[in-house]
Amino acid sequence: MTQGLLSAHDATPLMQQYRRLKAEVGDALLFFRLGDFYELFQEDARLASRLLDLTLTARGKEHGDGGTPMCGVPHHAADGYVARLVQAGHKVAICEQMEDPKSAKGPVRRAVVRIVTPGTASDERLLTPTQRRCLTAILIEQGRLGLAHVDVSTGELTFSEWDPEAGREGAVSELSLVDPREVIVSEGSEGIVSDLLRGVGPAMTVVDAAAFSRAAARERIAARFEVASLAAFGLDSRPAATRALGAVLSYLEHSVRADLAHLEPPRLREAESVVGIDPSTRRNLELTESLDPTARDATLAAVLDRTGTPMGARTLRAWLVAPLRDPSAIAQRLDAVEECAEAVREARPLAPDCAGLGDLERLMARVVMGSAAPRDLAAVGAALERLPALRDRLLSARSALLRESGAAIEPLPALAARIEATLAQPPPAMLRDGGVIRDGFHADLDELRSLSRDARAHLAALEARERERTGIASLKIRHNRVFGYYLEVSQANASKAPADWQRRQTLANAERFSTAELRELEGRIVHAQDRALALETELFDQLRAEAASHVASLRTTARAIGVVDVLASFAAVAAAHGYVRPLVDDSRILDIRSGRHPVVERMRLEPLAGSLGDGRFVPNDTDLDGDDRQIVILTGPNMGGKSTYLRQVALITLMAQAGSFVPAESARIGAVDRIFTRVGASDSLATGQSTFMVEMSETARILHHATARSLVVLDEIGRGTSTFDGLSIAWAVAEYLHETPRLAARTLFATHYHELTDLAALYPRVRNLRLATREWQGEIVFLHRVEAGAGDRSYGIQVARLAGLPAPVIDRAREVLANLLQAELDPSGAPRLARHEQRGARAPRAAAPQMPLFGAEAPDPRLLDLARELSSIDADALSPRAALDLLSQLAAKARALEP
Repeated sequence: MTQGLLSAHDATPLMQQYRRLKAEVGDALLFFRLGDFYELFQEDARLASRLLDLTLTARGKEHGDGGTPMCGVPHHAADGYVARLVQAGHKVAICEQMEDPKSAKGPVRRAVVRIVTPGTASDERLLTPTQRRCLTAILIEQGRLGLAHVDVSTGELTFSEWDPEAGREGAVSELSLVDPREVIVSEGSEGIVSDLLRGVGPAMTVVDAAAFSRAAARERIAARFEVASLAAFGLDSRPAATRALGAVLSYLEHSVRADLAHLEPPRLREAESVVGIDPSTRRNLELTESLDPTARDATLAAVLDRTGTPMGARTLRAWLVAPLRDPSAIAQRLDAVEECAEAVREARPLAPDCAGLGDLERLMARVVMGSAAPRDLAAVGAALERLPALRDRLLSARSALLRESGAAIEPLPALAARIEATLAQPPPAMLRDGGVIRDGFHADLDELRSLSRDARAHLAALEARERERTGIASLKIRHNRVFGYYLEVSQANASKAPADWQRRQTLANAERFSTAELRELEGRIVHAQDRALALETELFDQLRAEAASHVASLRTTARAIGVVDVLASFAAVAAAHGYVRPLVDDSRILDIRSGRHPVVERMRLEPLAGSLGDGRFVPNDTDLDGDDRQIVILTGPNMGGKSTYLRQVALITLMAQAGSFVPAESARIGAVDRIFTRVGASDSLATGQSTFMVEMSETARILHHATARSLVVLDEIGRGTSTFDGLSIAWAVAEYLHETPRLAARTLFATHYHELTDLAALYPRVRNLRLATREWQGEIVFLHRVEAGAGDRSYGIQVARLAGLPAPVIDRAREVLANLLQAELDPSGAPRLARHEQRGARAPRAAAPQMPLFGAEAPDPRLLDLARELSSIDADALSPRAALDLLSQLAAKARALEP
């Protein structure tokens, strides 16, 4: 805000103070406290009035220049307005009065107490119980990428660093996984970071390069966590991540402006310990968000989530998007789920002990930062009271993970007793409302409350006496913040006012008076109420500080509760839906018997908006091992269930490695390191990429990054271009996956290119499967059953008819199809060799070039002669000797055909 934009009114001391504070907070909207309102001025007011639908007024119009634009919101309702602005991507600085206006000399001293940004918000209105809300710092230094993430609402602090080769791919995947609400970057790096954030979409905040200073970062981290060396955190060899962490802490100190003792020591995000799932795969598998906006619950998380706490809900989603790789760690989770499932079947579940414990993790963050309300502390106390029983049950469990979780839970009985003894039950929502401290807890507070209650009784008695003395039956004693207590009578009765009444205010319909007795009584009331509220505030702050001193143990307790909650949820879902325990090992076997899609199955049995309808789900087997059965070419009609089958295999694998039981009769899962999917058709208008370019980019990513331990799911390749181009690419991709040792990934490849089924005859590790269908009285029946063999038709025209295409379109399509099929034959009725007999023939690498799949060149006449001779042989009529002689002759002719 420049001086040239200001009205004459802006030269006042108040507006000078405003300009100074506005300069301090930069681009944040300044909520400037004036009495009972937060006011916004100048451009802040114009913007807020539009976003919040507030009336825009002006201050200082008497100077004749139109005044200063302003708008305001009541201080007691400000949180809702702040939340709306932050949700819209803006920052809001809260400026409070730091002294009592009654005792201030000159302008009231004010200060910015916090800056609420999209990445640092901790208000419940801005938080989703099931999701974390992260602030991320990104630093690019000599090709290395440093990332640091913090969730202010829970205190979780993590970092990573990527080398130049894997940096972009790893960083993009991590950013998509973390899903930050705000990213801070150094001046000058906005362009590079914007490219990384493409598709992630958080708000970007550019900060001074000094915030990323190496020396300042090391000093800030060491001071925050009271360590002499950063080696304990693994930061000594990660300079880019260290500087990103320093920038995160600097930004928090500037914006939150509160105690940050709840931040946990920084932890390295170990990508190698979890299954890599890129953003496209997470979307395609609908792990936490549905692709169908009308069926928001049609996600894997929604099916598996029976958690009773927000910590559990967040942990469950974290496990699903980052399953484990280590079979022994997975087995620990499965042991715990199995024990919990037994408890469910025996009607002694662990889940009820978690339900209703509240969000202890976020409650403690608010306690430490000083923003906890009375009901927040009451919720902490209620949770602590329930922890001993849960801890005892877990400590007696068989599984190691349940016992470890039980040992991590610390009930803190002394704190629980202190909260119970201190707080009224139930406490009011806000401290300023009074009545927070329990009667009998503090003698001085009880005495002040007694004085206040007695004064109110005296007010009622005084009102009754004045009515009797004056004969004014409608007389009332009222109160407002300007005049305090006063006697109010109607204008019709104003002439009856006694001489000892002093007139305070005249209204259109009433007169207001005061008396010496009323003023004396008012002094007693105000004095007692103010002192009582001040004492309550002091006692509550003491209680809050005591709770904050236990933040480390309570944070550990909250995380343990989250783990137990997820394990119990997995068990409850397994018991309800008939899931079984999978065997997860180090093999490359993927053996699933009677597997089912966990989401589609529930949608069929419990229909949702946009679901597939009622009906039992048809289970199917999967048998891959990477050695003999590496690639499945899956063919079948549209709507036959190919996509469902592909996704169910990926989801069962993912569930098993997350530690969940799976929807199958049995499952052996050779642990995968990554899951890749190439599914569906979509463009990216923002980046100028066509549908086919997106498809090819995703396929390229798979071929560059998959390994022999990966699971690759391809649902159509090459459909976005011409038929021959698309088929050629699909064929080459399948060959590449088979022939490249690094890429010998277990692969499910669904396609409508039936020519790809010939790969099974050419390559030893390729198998053909198809979705079974039957035709009955001209109608197609989808059996949704996977069986061995290659499909021969896609039934596209039948599906088009079911979709409601007009009859003339269907009839014409059948005519065109018949013509195209006829074109597959030469005039004599024999198949075109260039189209059929040549496809798939692949020469050895060191020999002559591969014969074309679909060339336009005429076939070699000698090849035609050889084919005719072969077709004329009656093998049953040949003696063994004659067969050997004939084979020798044919071999000689074949060798003569070699170039």
